[in-house]
Amino acid sequence: MKSQLADKFQDPGRGVYFIGSTPPKSTTQEEQLIEISGKLLARLEDLEVDGLIVYDIQDESSRIDKPRPFPFMETHDPRAWSQRLNSASGKPVITYKSVSSRSSEAFTAWLNEAWNEYGIKDLVLVGSPSSQGDIKLPLPKAYNTLADNEHDFNLGGVTIAERHAVKGDEHLRLLKKSASGCDFFVSQAVYNHQATADLISRYARTCRDRGEKPKRIILTFTPCGSAKTLEFMEWLGISVPDATKHRILDAEAPLAESIKICRNALEQIIETALPLGVPLGLNIESLTNRKEEIDASIQLYKLLKATLDLKLAEQALI
Repeated sequence: MKSQLADKFQDPGRGVYFIGSTPPKSTTQEEQLIEISGKLLARLEDLEVDGLIVYDIQDESSRIDKPRPFPFMETHDPRAWSQRLNSASGKPVITYKSVSSRSSEAFTAWLNEAWNEYGIKDLVLVGSPSSQGDIKLPLPKAYNTLADNEHDFNLGGVTIAERHAVKGDEHLRLLKKSASGCDFFVSQAVYNHQATADLISRYARTCRDRGEKPKRIILTFTPCGSAKTLEFMEWLGISVPDATKHRILDAEAPLAESIKICRNALEQIIETALPLGVPLGLNIESLTNRKEEIDASIQLYKLLKATLDLKLAEQALI
């Protein structure tokens, strides 16, 4: 059976809306897994969501010299966490998969298990966090392996506006990934709206020049309520302009300030993307397990979904 999300992604007149989730650490027992998934889904009961996104967390220490602000811990298999959330909620789940550490044959086996045993239909493939180390399966070869697979996965890719700001070629990466089968893209968390708007503008114009329709870009946003969270965001490669950092850290209510910043960023990106015909979506996550930031991520979801829905309704009148 084909992905439930594929048809929704094809309708440029509507947004698509997701909540991001990280699998619990691998030592978490079944009783706790039930409790954690129950709490997550209880938060979503009053929200209109199209689905969830489950990440495949990697160490990534090879990518950067700075120490990781929060210790890396192995997690449960993202496929199992996706299956659990899908079964409990009935919502589709997009599952991330880091591909560099296994051979093409092992990746094929992983794909077949994902489809047959875990019911995974929607995938985002992620390459190595750096060019260093033993890369057994580069991302382009992983796309080829997936294309040869018998199962009809709904495939997405990652887009990083910060990379475009430095190299100026992220739009070409998107076009290459589209040619490899990607039908949507999920951004890294946005705190530099200008970098994201620049990427979307270049991507849309290049698509127009080539006679192609832009694929949907799902924008990720996350609240930030402390210096430690901000440090982790920067460690992950999220670009936060100095003025934005100061706004958050100097505010009486940093979380509320970060939500205002995210809303403004979305409004700025929408003004670029919608006139150029780039379909958008939202993915809201909390980067920490702090209750305040998790609660803020739900507030952020409600606000940003309302913002995008309103802009889409206005666009439909033009």
